[in-house]
Amino acid sequence: MMKTLFSPDGLVALLFLFNLMVTVIGGIVACSAERLVRAVIGLVICFVGVAGIYYFLNSPFIAMMHILIYIGAVAVAISFAIMLAAPEEKMRLGPTNALSGPFGLITVLLLISGLVSLAFKTEWTSVKKINDGSVKTIGIQLLTNHSMVFELISIVLLIAILGALVIARGGRED
Repeated sequence: MMKTLFSPDGLVALLFLFNLMVTVIGGIVACSAERLVRAVIGLVICFVGVAGIYYFLNSPFIAMMHILIYIGAVAVAISFAIMLAAPEEKMRLGPTNALSGPFGLITVLLLISGLVSLAFKTEWTSVKKINDGSVKTIGIQLLTNHSMVFELISIVLLIAILGALVIARGGRED
């Protein structure tokens, strides 16, 4: 039986492809923007796409944490770092040669063709659901079996906050 575009499976596939395209486009903007502010906006768009994919994969808690942490904290911290940094004097380009553009394009095309052929050759099976993915289950697992990971993440975030305070305290030097 052929699946149509407007069947539930077709709409789910379209939603997944939309989230995938938002992620890829945001990543391309983040990597290719000449101005840092535009790169941060591309990064935020990429993070929104990744959160959409998490939500699509039936992990709304992880999607919301991704939005809160990466979009709400990391992107704002990067924006403040850009505002506190001294303006650049002029654009500095690295060494380029005539082969760098075509070589990079050929490398990307080979990588994409290899990944696409691998995706079509792989037999994809669905896995059994381990737990219900509720906040209560994640909280219990995080504070019992994975408490060391929780503590290490909190220490890394504390170091990042202290580093931001040290940088902000110095201010701009004109």
